[in-house]
Amino acid sequence: MRMRVLMYGLVAGLCVMPTVQAQRQAAPVRGVTVVQTFPHDPSAFTQGLVYVDGEFYESTGLEGQSSLRRVEIATGKVLQRRAVEAKYFAEGLALVGDELLQLTWQHNIGFVYDRKTFAPKRTFTYATEGWGIAYDVKGGLVMSDGSEKLFWLDPKTQKVLRGLTVTDAGRPVSQLNELEWVEGEIWANVWTTDRIARINPSTGVVTGWLDLSNLWPPYQRTPDADVLNGIAYDAAGKRIFVTGKKWPKVYQIAIK
Repeated sequence: MRMRVLMYGLVAGLCVMPTVQAQRQAAPVRGVTVVQTFPHDPSAFTQGLVYVDGEFYESTGLEGQSSLRRVEIATGKVLQRRAVEAKYFAEGLALVGDELLQLTWQHNIGFVYDRKTFAPKRTFTYATEGWGIAYDVKGGLVMSDGSEKLFWLDPKTQKVLRGLTVTDAGRPVSQLNELEWVEGEIWANVWTTDRIARINPSTGVVTGWLDLSNLWPPYQRTPDADVLNGIAYDAAGKRIFVTGKKWPKVYQIAIK
């Protein structure tokens, strides 16, 4: 009987070992190629980017400079703009139905706007800092706060439903910033880097990294330019767009 138990334990251990080993291995890193570039306002400190019906909706940050924008992709022209009150540092942006949800950094308040008119409809609060936010009908409304945590919010009330820790090789991945849903994955900019984490929304495990340092290398950037930030996905056209804070271009990319 003891021998049977021992053998069962060995078999069970062998079944578990590959999964544990996979979790301990760092996620693979892949590069990207540029499909096309588009003009982008170099004064826009991009904090959130959303693709909708052939246009971008963009949230820009910095106190006194924060705004909500609708942008023509081909030209980079700002078609519609609403300034955010000067005391706020605007952050991530998501579209839920016909409402745009915009976060602020350290004021624990988010704004809800009518998508067409940009008229403010209401506000919501959260206990953490606000960094990134993204919505998908199937995946839900997910928010980051600059830590290794992701938070799912109720799309209607914006109340926190649950949290999830993001890890790579068993270690927390912090500084999660702008978010986007891409084919069932959560993609996250990681602050101070030019990399994007591809996150399994069920486990929080990073399944892969995208290295975008070749798009606009730091040594080529202007003094005002900051890091990569801003991911938008055209689900119908399978197009991925990225940009950065005060970057002069938006890049349509493909994974190598």
